[in-house]
Amino acid sequence: MVEPVVVKVPDFQVVGFSFSTNLKEFVDHQLGQKAYQELLSRAGEMPDKVGNEVYLIQVYPTKPGFNAMVDVFTQIIGYKVSNEARVPSGMMKHEVPANEYAKYTHKGLESELVGTYDYLYGKWLPQSGRQFAGYDFEIWDDRYKPESPENEIDVHVAVK
Repeated sequence: MVEPVVVKVPDFQVVGFSFSTNLKEFVDHQLGQKAYQELLSRAGEMPDKVGNEVYLIQVYPTKPGFNAMVDVFTQIIGYKVSNEARVPSGMMKHEVPANEYAKYTHKGLESELVGTYDYLYGKWLPQSGRQFAGYDFEIWDDRYKPESPENEIDVHVAVK
């Protein structure tokens, strides 16, 4: 596998939807795709969005032995917005702090993304000498084609 690149990303804000789940529920009930479709259908309500990329942010609890398959964590799906963005009804705003991230581009079916996360968290992070900062995010842009082998998703793991 290609090594991730450590990049600095300035703080930014996202407006969209938030829900708490574990990976099993997320996949079994297609929560990500449902939230994605609702976000796309309401994009016109966000005049302050910056670009058309969709951000999926995952915030994990700091508990020993955390297992994303069974333990609940927070998912936020939304659009990057300007700082003074208005928040449409039923949505929320989340600020992502400026930080360093291990950036890695997943190539292939979205269903195979678990292998990318296993590599980043199970192999790269322990060998990198860095610590996990409690969250990560994905960027879904025009390369996002979840059912296609041509799919590409930029994954950013917050590190310290």
